[in-house]
Amino acid sequence: MSAQGTDAYTDGNALAGPLREIFAVEMTAAEGRCVGCGLTGPVASLRVYDHAPGLVARCPGCDTVIMRLVRGPSAAWLDLRGSVSMRIPLPE
Repeated sequence: MSAQGTDAYTDGNALAGPLREIFAVEMTAAEGRCVGCGLTGPVASLRVYDHAPGLVARCPGCDTVIMRLVRGPSAAWLDLRGSVSMRIPLPE
């Protein structure tokens, strides 16, 4: 916890449960919004290029890179800087 008065916080381990719940769902149904043109749509509608050492997903509206996913033998890297937000449907 923070030692500074009202700035009480916990470390990033507090995200473990909520992130596990979110990323255990089908992500192609998640809706993202493009940072370039504002188009909103499901991950499944992105144009994915797999001719590199990873996957690059681009907006079908303006070709902005929405997502990069690279997987190695012991880790994966996910870059979502081309997405303003992701709406992830959760099972009920």
